[in-house]
Amino acid sequence: MRVSRILGVGATVLALTLSAAACGGPTNNDTGTQSLVDRIRAEKKVTIGIKFDQPGLGLKTGDMYSGFDVDVARYIAGKLGVPEDNITFKQSPSAQREDMIAKGDVDLVIATYTINDQRKAKVGFAGPYFVAGQDLLVRSSNTTITGPDKLNGKKICSVAGSTSAQTIKSKFSTSVGLQQYGGYSECITGLLNGAVDALSTDDIILAGYAAINPGELKVIGKPFTTENYGIGFKRDDTKTRQALNGYIQEMEQDGSWKAALMKNFGAGYKVPQPPAITEK
Repeated sequence: MRVSRILGVGATVLALTLSAAACGGPTNNDTGTQSLVDRIRAEKKVTIGIKFDQPGLGLKTGDMYSGFDVDVARYIAGKLGVPEDNITFKQSPSAQREDMIAKGDVDLVIATYTINDQRKAKVGFAGPYFVAGQDLLVRSSNTTITGPDKLNGKKICSVAGSTSAQTIKSKFSTSVGLQQYGGYSECITGLLNGAVDALSTDDIILAGYAAINPGELKVIGKPFTTENYGIGFKRDDTKTRQALNGYIQEMEQDGSWKAALMKNFGAGYKVPQPPAITEK
């Protein structure tokens, strides 16, 4: 009698467990946990890390947010069913992006976030949604800096968490001085007042700063690296990667991608071909 009761209880527990599993939320294939995109769709809200100080890409002015990355973020959020009022933008400095994703401070990072192996060991990526190239920004009056190999004895701005300046020091001009600042807006101030001689980062970022400082700053226009911008999120979430890749392709195909670049960089901007998705 006692055995039959135990078996009966065990069968009931097993049935309840199977029923709960069958009725549970969608899961991510890699971890067995609910995927990020399914949670966002269910909650209809999302927190996205962007830059606050990059004209044309991610810029906060009062309570307003603008830029190409912001437009990509809004497009992705819309595809996930999130009303614009339910998007929370958080500042994501270069040095803090991986930690913000890991701690859950943000759901996604769309902040000129170059895909590389070092970062992929910590976070997942979708994309790329844009391919940039490292270039140099200098004062318009400067005629001696014509490329990354002309910086010996000069001071170049280095932003915490960015590898751009170190790339120049290790590959092109070994005696360049690195002056570290907390963000790109501080680099621009240093460049304008002569504290540094150049700022090096992705050409599309530099184009935004040159556009708001006409006659004072210029982009050299000789990119020397390839920077694939991806959307960052927590690692091992295959379903989220696949969904975001699909939305990036839709944005490229329906004209929204080109329109966002034209809006943020002007009619004179030469829009490149949309990049192929590499993160599978």
